[in-house]
Amino acid sequence: MFFTILICKILRFLAGLLGRGSSMPGKIALKLYPDILAHLKYPDTVIAVTGSNGKTSTVEMIAHVLREGGLKVAYNKEGSNQTEGVTTFLLNDATLGGKIRSEAVLLESDERYMRRTFKFFHPRYLIITNLYRDQMTRNGHPDWIYDIIKRGLHDDMTLVLNADDPLVSKFGAGREGTLYFGADHLDCDTNTNDSIYDDGKYCPICKKPMEYEYYHYNHIGKYRCTSCGFARPDTRWALTGVDLDEGKIVINGEYKIPLTFNGIYHCYNTLAAFAAADLAGISKEKAAEALGGYILKSGRIVDFTLGKTEGRLLLSKHENSVSYDRSIDVVANDPKKVNVMIIVDAISRKYFTSDSSWLWDIDFEKLDLQNVSKIILAGKYCNDLAVRFAAAGIGSDKTEVFESIPDAAAFAGDRDEYLYVITCFSDKEKILSIVTRKEIK
Repeated sequence: MFFTILICKILRFLAGLLGRGSSMPGKIALKLYPDILAHLKYPDTVIAVTGSNGKTSTVEMIAHVLREGGLKVAYNKEGSNQTEGVTTFLLNDATLGGKIRSEAVLLESDERYMRRTFKFFHPRYLIITNLYRDQMTRNGHPDWIYDIIKRGLHDDMTLVLNADDPLVSKFGAGREGTLYFGADHLDCDTNTNDSIYDDGKYCPICKKPMEYEYYHYNHIGKYRCTSCGFARPDTRWALTGVDLDEGKIVINGEYKIPLTFNGIYHCYNTLAAFAAADLAGISKEKAAEALGGYILKSGRIVDFTLGKTEGRLLLSKHENSVSYDRSIDVVANDPKKVNVMIIVDAISRKYFTSDSSWLWDIDFEKLDLQNVSKIILAGKYCNDLAVRFAAAGIGSDKTEVFESIPDAAAFAGDRDEYLYVITCFSDKEKILSIVTRKEIK
């Protein structure tokens, strides 16, 4: 153990000097001592977060609240969430004898790899944010991911589940001690699912048709199966008020939290962070205070200037239509005149695919608004985007197509309207290297 931890610390230091990733030291450590994670001495508070979306942002906010509460926290802030990356950050926080120094450990865990990571140790709490159609080339259907996550669950874990996602809440069916978070009926809810597909149409238990009282977005809402009785469970932590225009939420009817970003995703991530802080022993008042106005450091949201215009980058996930839909909602809810740039240049950082069929699952029709002046389609797949927008009824009079991202940026920067840029982690630096970042206020 001494030798393996020492080697990992040295390699992590050298990798940092070279600007390299955080997985390699853990990969070598696991070659030297394959089950080393089973022999570390962990603190009482170990919280893991998994799911299709929101992992990185939620873990960052939990870490912030716990630190504001006076706890020493270790977490994989680089976002390296597979077993090797988790090993790297844990060993770097450990003494050479294998004792974790921090009082709380937070883990962002990839939904496909958590069964391997948690083979060696078990978090006390596991938060599952949501399950969507995500990177279908790599992940297949959400039902398949459900089965993979289930293999990583253990009886000594307390599950903290999104009650509003039927596939997620299924994890708690028949399992004692499960805790839930979710949203009550909100002013922004709808009576029908207005997305292109509906993954909540059938009960995940008996596969019979399911009824919804209301939808928050996509298949997230209050549901009930009239056949087997499976239904949205009661929540311990609830969004009882959401004002997306003002950027404010209320939790449990009492704790008011102003947000720097007003997307419904961010409301759920903030609620999950509030729940985790409560479980870690932070007072609800202190958690609400720490979360109020917190600005994410992970780069999921970046304000910038470009030429004579100002703008905001909204990171969505390629091959994840729900993520794109939530960014589109932010644009649609902005009353001022705006331009929108959508960049699809490299579909994935991890594997090669030229499959752009996922573009047809995104509700681009929502961008056919009077407040949207121009829609700028950029990157290698700009023509795929152009075909999709033509099918959405948004023609060439409103769209501009550029394969070159610098050319697209030059066009956008020469206009007066506010600019939203929607793209993925794989493409974000291609626009951030051109713009000037600003502090989010």
